[in-house]
Amino acid sequence: MILLSFDIEEFDMPFEYGKEISFEDQIAISKEGTNQILKILDKHQVKATFFSTVVFAQNAPELIRRIVEGGHELASHGYYHSDFETAHLASSKLALQELSGQVIKGYRMARMKPVDENEITKAGYLYNSSINPTWLPGRYNNLSKPRKFYKEAGTWQIPASVSPVLRFPLFWLSFHNLPLSVYQWLAERTHKKDGYLNIYFHPWEFTELGDQERFGFPGYVSRNSGKKMIERMDAFIAHLKFKNYPFCTISMFSDSFSA
Repeated sequence: MILLSFDIEEFDMPFEYGKEISFEDQIAISKEGTNQILKILDKHQVKATFFSTVVFAQNAPELIRRIVEGGHELASHGYYHSDFETAHLASSKLALQELSGQVIKGYRMARMKPVDENEITKAGYLYNSSINPTWLPGRYNNLSKPRKFYKEAGTWQIPASVSPVLRFPLFWLSFHNLPLSVYQWLAERTHKKDGYLNIYFHPWEFTELGDQERFGFPGYVSRNSGKKMIERMDAFIAHLKFKNYPFCTISMFSDSFSA
């Protein structure tokens, strides 16, 4: 089972590199990337999960409508991308349900930061996909966390996929920087071990990020962005489809072992 997900949000990452970017540009860039993602998914007829902030959803109602009408899952990425309060767990869920008309079952914390599992359960989520069970310098050390899905505080935890043994992360940065053939090999090996693959990306990756003056990103962030990212994702999904790997949303996956 292939669990593709996309964190659709205000594109505030340039702030981490000392650059200013207007709110209008943050939303416009994420809208552009989300449109590219939906084109690829439509082409291959696969379903995915979109973790949206309320702020992005409020500013892109037409895209939220396309996501829901396309049979994809909408889940919560919080109220804001760069601000969090515990109350946002419940308020973002309710706001996204009202905006989309879809029941919101899942949550992912911005930047995969720690979040209180008891509060996730209290807010009414059925699953949480906020853990990258690896070590990433300056970000997190989750080597003690299980690699595969597990239950905690009454909620299913569905970590991002990492390779067996070495726990090499298969997240978006790996997709950009590894040769595609190597990434595909790691993805298939992980799927064979775990029975599923849970990988995540962002809409701004599907736009050109190489403008150092504008964004300030190092090469490992901007590499293979924009057109190259579109081509790589198209080829990756085509490869998996050719090998008959099934795709589904994260809620469909969690429902399958919750029944």
